Amino acid sequence: MTASDRAVELVRIAAEAADDKLADDILAYDVSEQLVITDAFLLCSAPNDRQVRAIVDEIEKRLREEADAKPVRREGEREGRWVLLDYAEIIVHVQHEEDRLFYALERLWKDCPLIKLPETVNAHSAQRRRTVGSASE
Repeated sequence: MTASDRAVELVRIAAEAADDKLADDILAYDVSEQLVITDAFLLCSAPNDRQVRAIVDEIEKRLREEADAKPVRREGEREGRWVLLDYAEIIVHVQHEEDRLFYALERLWKDCPLIKLPETVNAHSAQRRRTVGSASE
């Protein structure tokens, strides 16, 4: 069993929304064979609490507008360090980059297949990493 077409579409929309708000390290995992509660996880991070909130707001807006999807549950919004958006088919984790490193969700799901994200999402993230790397030199 693999993630449903609906889940993959929600992941695509959420990933593009996160990318538009400059989220870092955007990854999506097909967890459908490991969990019965959802088909996919989308992970992304940001360097500060304000950007975490902006990413969350954009993901919610775009999923509502483009897929008529509303989260059935949200957690962590008050602190702005790790916000979880549960859309049933997918669960979105937007984390402060320090929390992302500490909790390392990628380790937990490393055996699950990655869901291919749009090329623009990956290209923008790589370009930002290069820009930040060259600016700090």
